[in-house]
Amino acid sequence: MRATFMLGRIAGVRIGVHWSVLFIFAIIAFGLAQGRLPQAYPDRAWALYWVAGLAAAAVFFASLLAHELAHAVVARRNGVDVDDIVLWLLGGVARLRSEASSPAAELRIAGIGPLVSLLLGGLFTLGSWLLHVASAPGLLTEVVAWLAGINLLLAVFNAMPAAPLDGGRLLRAFLWWRTGDRLRATAGATAAGRVLGWLLAVLGLVVFLRSGAFAGLWLALIGWFLVAAATAEGRQAQLRGLLAGVPVRDAMTPHPVTVPVGMTVAEFLAAPPYRYRHSAFPVTDSDMAPIGLMTLDGAKHVPRQPGAAVTVGEVMVPLSQVTVVRPDEPLADLLPRMEPGAEHRVLVVDEGTLVGILSLSDVSRTVAWLMNAAPPRRDGL
Repeated sequence: MRATFMLGRIAGVRIGVHWSVLFIFAIIAFGLAQGRLPQAYPDRAWALYWVAGLAAAAVFFASLLAHELAHAVVARRNGVDVDDIVLWLLGGVARLRSEASSPAAELRIAGIGPLVSLLLGGLFTLGSWLLHVASAPGLLTEVVAWLAGINLLLAVFNAMPAAPLDGGRLLRAFLWWRTGDRLRATAGATAAGRVLGWLLAVLGLVVFLRSGAFAGLWLALIGWFLVAAATAEGRQAQLRGLLAGVPVRDAMTPHPVTVPVGMTVAEFLAAPPYRYRHSAFPVTDSDMAPIGLMTLDGAKHVPRQPGAAVTVGEVMVPLSQVTVVRPDEPLADLLPRMEPGAEHRVLVVDEGTLVGILSLSDVSRTVAWLMNAAPPRRDGL
């Protein structure tokens, strides 16, 4: 899940927002401002309903962010780096660079999220009770009560033992501890996720067909998401198992064609070495050290103006936004950080020297080779 725009950093973790957040934000605000709040406290000014609804939606997403930040902080304390956190339609996701080193670490990383949501639910419940006792404005009390309920619901839902929910991670930690096999544990957790997803999807459709309630379609959407996410996680686990022990150097394209940072975009597009086969090229400085990534698509979008000499260095993807790895890093640990698109090529650097470039197609070729090179099974053996 890629962020549409970035909010900044919290505790050193990049925070991004997907465009779908606007959709769910509007649904929450509208549902409260035009539904729950007027029903609970009628005859208030419409502006008050909308202010309360918008504030509740904002605090809800802050609660989701706290949930994901807790995962990120505990992951780092257990030796797992975090790329970023992205809030989207159905919540949030913290993208980890690698997997936990042990079942105990997996348990701590996964368990902290529901605990934070449970704690927030308890605090909002206490706040709602205190506001009621203090005879605070009814709309404020109702909003705090709603936040208490939604956080408690979030804690319970995320604790369900099915991937990719936090409960699925807890189930995987338990199965990993019992069997000693992380791949088998992941298969069990993803199977549970698909079962739960189909149950929710079927239940949601039945509810919608019988009552016409929008909640049924929402439940079916959540079920479909669980099925898709659990299936994708299972496939990625199989890939990680297949690529176990394979270093990045075995899959990368060595000695890639580079682009001098001072070359103009016009020269880049016209030069024969950059016309064929590849869609992205590392950019190097005068000392041949990598400083960025130039894509053909990015070059073609530069406006052509007479007399203009736009250089590669002005339009390249800077090195700070490019994934850089060492040649001896495990390829399996790199998989969660790779995305399709020329601008997401991975640069392989050894002691400051560029030694290769890696794309998803390189990984696919490596996987195909490993599958074809695997010894055939013989019946009866």
